[in-house]
Amino acid sequence: MTKAGSNLDRDTVAGFGREWSTFRQREEFSEADRAELFARYFELFPWSDLPPQAVGIDIGCGSGRWALLVAPRVQHLHLLDASAAALAVAKENLKDAANVSFHLASVEAIPLPDRSLDFAYSLGVLHHIPDTARGIGDIARKLKPGAPFLVYLYYAFDNRPAWFRTVWRMSDVVRRVVSRMPERLHFAVTQAIAAIVYWPLARTAKWLERIGWLPATWPLSYYRNRSFYVMRTDAYDRFCTPLEHRFTRVQIEAMLRGAGFSRIRFLEAEPYWCAVAVRD
Repeated sequence: MTKAGSNLDRDTVAGFGREWSTFRQREEFSEADRAELFARYFELFPWSDLPPQAVGIDIGCGSGRWALLVAPRVQHLHLLDASAAALAVAKENLKDAANVSFHLASVEAIPLPDRSLDFAYSLGVLHHIPDTARGIGDIARKLKPGAPFLVYLYYAFDNRPAWFRTVWRMSDVVRRVVSRMPERLHFAVTQAIAAIVYWPLARTAKWLERIGWLPATWPLSYYRNRSFYVMRTDAYDRFCTPLEHRFTRVQIEAMLRGAGFSRIRFLEAEPYWCAVAVRD
């Protein structure tokens, strides 16, 4: 349910609270997985362009899994999430970090002055709000001119063949059904999907890669070197979310430019689409 005038969906926020309370990204999320995924998502991020005393924000911080590796690199990091349950997990995960602040708020209500931040990032979040373009604009207002913004939005399979998009449409029907199931069924169903769909396809992709026969369009090949914990987490994430938008590369660039960003660069590999842009 979307509150009138707001840019969040309450059911989706509640779902992410349950997700991060279940998958807390602690011991089960190995340091190797964390480091490898962080390197992939942040591959384009211009660390060297940040000022020496950089202050930034993690929009939709969830469990704080990325903040754990960002905070040691900057002077101060703000973590924002609309879910109190998710924020509680982030606080526990970053309890030893002295240079972080936590904010229970939506993207439209970032409690910081305009033009006050040296950078921002939002990974896998803004496609789960009613108006993604508006959310990007809200973030832009908080950034100083020249500040980078890293964003990851679900792609619309615009670089995939027609059969791939058909497979996705079938899976999206499953998502719509699962996301409306009673809460007690979410975990069981998504963990079954991880076991009987994600794991076999991912491990087959790993074997095909080893023998040099892995097609570029093999479904779920992105997970071929990931742990089963990552697959379980992402299956829950993918199939329990009631609100989801997908965007083409052209659409993402248009939203960024419309919000006042330029020098836009896209990662030319999975995860699609991950982009970095600079505030004008």
